[in-house]
Amino acid sequence: MKNTLKLLIAFLFILNSNSFFAQKIITTEKSQEIAQKKLDKEAQTSTEEYRKKLDSDQSQLKKEQKKLEKHQKDLKNAEKDLESTNKKIEKLENNKQKLESKINSSSVSAEDLQKQQIKLKEHDLDIQKLKLKKIEQQKKLEKVKAE
Repeated sequence: MKNTLKLLIAFLFILNSNSFFAQKIITTEKSQEIAQKKLDKEAQTSTEEYRKKLDSDQSQLKKEQKKLEKHQKDLKNAEKDLESTNKKIEKLENNKQKLESKINSSSVSAEDLQKQQIKLKEHDLDIQKLKLKKIEQQKKLEKVKAE
């Protein structure tokens, strides 16, 4: 009977150990499945975060690009205005020189002489106004370059 009892205990032990290992394997598979789902969720979350960050960075780059394009446009406009003012000054100075040479070279009546001198003073005034405008434009150009 002792032998039978030992055999029965050994048999029960073997049966119990197999079911224990089977439960352990099933539990391991379930834990792996749960861990895989958890990893998938984390990967999806991190992917969404990276996508949001990428979108944010792209929109920031677009804003900076627009700002840079606006700055370049302002710079070109300031340079163009300055060049235009320089041309106007040159033209008025040439007209002034022609007028001076005309006054000095020809003998005209006193009335015409006064008219010519008034025109000469008007040209001087216009030139001074344009030079003032040129200085303002240069300041604007320097300000735009500094930005």
